[in-house]
Amino acid sequence: MTLPVLTRLTLAISAASLMLTSTMSAAEEQQAPAWAQGRSAEMAESPLAPHATPMTTTSEENIPVDDIRLPDGFSAEVWAHGMPGARMMALGDDGTLFVGTRSIGRVYAVQDNGEEREHQIIAEGLTQPNGLAFKDGSLYVAAINRILRYDDIESQVADGDIAEPEELTDAFGLPDDQHHGWKFLAFGPDDRLYIPVGAPCNGCEVDEDTHATINSFEPDGSDMQVVARGVRNSVGFDFHPETGELWFTDNNQDWISEHGPNDELNRVSENGAFYGFPVCHGVGVVDPALGSEGACDGVTMPVATMDPHSAPLGMRFYDGEMFPDEYQNAIFIARRGSWNRSLSAGYDVQVAKISEDGERAGLSPFMVGFHDPRENDFSGRPVDVLQMPDGALLVADEQNGAIYRISYETPDYSAE
Repeated sequence: MTLPVLTRLTLAISAASLMLTSTMSAAEEQQAPAWAQGRSAEMAESPLAPHATPMTTTSEENIPVDDIRLPDGFSAEVWAHGMPGARMMALGDDGTLFVGTRSIGRVYAVQDNGEEREHQIIAEGLTQPNGLAFKDGSLYVAAINRILRYDDIESQVADGDIAEPEELTDAFGLPDDQHHGWKFLAFGPDDRLYIPVGAPCNGCEVDEDTHATINSFEPDGSDMQVVARGVRNSVGFDFHPETGELWFTDNNQDWISEHGPNDELNRVSENGAFYGFPVCHGVGVVDPALGSEGACDGVTMPVATMDPHSAPLGMRFYDGEMFPDEYQNAIFIARRGSWNRSLSAGYDVQVAKISEDGERAGLSPFMVGFHDPRENDFSGRPVDVLQMPDGALLVADEQNGAIYRISYETPDYSAE
C-alpha cells in the first residue's frame, strides 16, 4: 500500500525531529559542566548544583562571626575581611599573611599593623590561584598548571610595588586540566614542594603517574616524585610534627549517592601507596561503574572518614602553646560544605585526634554555627586553617571573604 504524500512527509519530518532531538541530547551531555558529569539516569533531573562564591565584598557588620560556636574557653573574632573568595593561606617570615582564591583569580597580602589588618591585591587575572606556600623569603603560587615564585615578596608588599614573578611552569610540567586542577601547596620537612594533581573528572580511568596523585618536587621543579596515587581531589595536607608523615584530606566521588561515599582523612606511611580512586572509595566501597570484585584489595584505607560530600579542604596539625594539651598534634580540618546532597553537611571546622599508634583518628566538631540544618542553609564556608606564631588559629571563610582568629583563655567558672 502506498502512503499519501502528506503522510509520508509527516513521517519523514517526525523521524528527522527524533534524530535531531537525540543528537541534541548527546551534544548536551557532552557539554554538561564538569560538576554534572557522571550523574546516573535517576539523578539526571536533580536540581542540586554548586553554590556560587560571592564575588563582592561582605561588609564587616554582615560577617556572621556571632554565629560561630566553639568549645568552652575559645573565642572568635574577625581578624581580616574585604577579600572576596578568600581560600588557602600561607604565612611569611615577617608576619605577612598571603591568601589565595579560586574563581576571582586574586592573591591577597594581609599586613598586621597591631590593632588592625590591612590587605592589598598582589596578583590578579590568574586562573584559580588557590595554592600558596612560603619558603626562604619567596611566595610560591599555583594557578592550575602555572607555578609562580615571588622573591623577596614581603619587602615588595611593604613597598607597595610588586615585581613580575619568576615563571616556573615549564620546570614543573603540571597538567593544565581545570577540573580538580586547583592546587594546594606545602613544603615538607624534607624542603621539597608538595603538589596534588586532581582527577580531571568526577569519576574516570586516569594515568596513575600523571593524575589523581600527590607529588613532590625540588623547589625549582626538578626531580618529581609520586608520593600518593589514587587520590581523587586533595585540597589540603600537612606533616605530622613528630613523625614527619604526610596526612591529607580527599574529596570523594559525586553522584554515586547522596549518602556516600564518605570523604576521607588519609596518612602516607609509604611513598607511592594507592588510595583507591577510581575503583574504590571510602572504606571499601567498590565503584559501581569502574570497580569490580577485589577492587579494594591492596588499597590504603583512610584513617578517618567524614560526611559524604562535606568537602574537607585545608588542614593543619596543631603544635602551638595557646590551646589546651588535648589539642597537641591534633588536626584541624576546614570543611567547605556540601552542594550535592539534599540534606547539607559540613560548613564547619572539625578536629581529628590521633590514636596512640598513629593509624586512626577520631573526629569531632570544633567550630560550628554556619550551618542551619533546619533551613538547610549556611552563612559561611570554612576552607582553610593556619596556626599563628602565638598559637591562635586562623580560619578562612570563602563565603564572606573573611579571616577569623580563634584564641583560647582558661575559663573562670567561679565568676558564674
